[in-house]
Amino acid sequence: MTDVAAAHTDLPDATAAGQALGAEIAATYGGEAPQAVILFASSRYDYPALLQAVFDTCHPGLLVGCSSAGEFTDDANSAGAACALALRSSTMQFAAGVGRGLRADRAGAARELVASFQGLRAPRYPHRAALLLTDALAGQTEDLLEHLTVLTGGTYRFFGGGAGDDARFQRTHVFCGHEAIPDAVVGLEILSSRPIGIGVGHGWEPASPGMRVTEAAGSQLYSLNAVPAAEVFEEHAEATGQVFDSQDPLPFFLHNVLGIVSEGQHKLRVPLGVGADESIACAADVPPGATAHIMRTSASSTVDAAARATRAALAQLQGHPAKAALFFDCAATRLRLGQGFGTELRAVEETLGPVSFAGCNTYGQIARADGQFSGFHNCTAVVCVLPD
Repeated sequence: MTDVAAAHTDLPDATAAGQALGAEIAATYGGEAPQAVILFASSRYDYPALLQAVFDTCHPGLLVGCSSAGEFTDDANSAGAACALALRSSTMQFAAGVGRGLRADRAGAARELVASFQGLRAPRYPHRAALLLTDALAGQTEDLLEHLTVLTGGTYRFFGGGAGDDARFQRTHVFCGHEAIPDAVVGLEILSSRPIGIGVGHGWEPASPGMRVTEAAGSQLYSLNAVPAAEVFEEHAEATGQVFDSQDPLPFFLHNVLGIVSEGQHKLRVPLGVGADESIACAADVPPGATAHIMRTSASSTVDAAARATRAALAQLQGHPAKAALFFDCAATRLRLGQGFGTELRAVEETLGPVSFAGCNTYGQIARADGQFSGFHNCTAVVCVLPD
């Protein structure tokens, strides 16, 4: 049996906000301490004060989380706020760990994180997953996932996203215990006697012919079909009757992302800015030699994709009732949809039914699970459903 509590606050003071979250959780548990609390919080907060207040009021056994770019639960949705999901279960076991120094040594950070996992040493739980929250601004998140997959022998399913900072793209933090840590990845290991569902989906489709990524380095895209990247996007804008302003390209980019062909699908990359050399900075790595398309979507397609991802996660529970869920979607999706992002959340809520959930808008989304489109994504809905 699993007990869950979702809490949300938009109080501006960090201590007051932490107390409000902790008090709501404590009231749900009747004073009993939750095994784990997952916390998402705007960059407006003093994180040490926020974390301390949560600990003082609900006394969690473990606390993980990250800075964010929009926070929500099944009954609240806002930006510049904080929310949490608390868990207590007789069918699941939790452990938390952190890997530091991502920019300097991703392999070392992965080893440090995996050292905290209990399932590799005590494999009595048949279902293993881990919530991963990382500093995506450190880059190379796909590489980090590869290291984690190898270190765990491919026996874990991963989900989560990149920490945010209210769309400033300057400095993000992950939370582990009382610490708020930049340049790091935090993980919450979830070992379960019952299946865990993970669903992935986006509503984008190709709007251009396939092009070869002829030059790229990390997240910097230099050319497609040997043509400067910015020129390719400008030509696409002209062909489709859109406005492309290289001095202020984000309004165009939010509706025209790059889709990298992978596993027969498109892994999305959000362009962020144009360089003086006509290169384009993207929100995640672009592999040289890949085939790519400029993509298009609609608000209804995005909402439908989130509902599909939720249904896929529910189907993996193999008949067990759902009890709690975590939902992640891109900060760019929130910027593009505006108030319409609430429609996406309602679609998730209606698909889940009477299930508490919490989540945040992230800088990229993580999903690595059998039967799902795996890796590090942008503009993609990721849903994890936990069983009762």
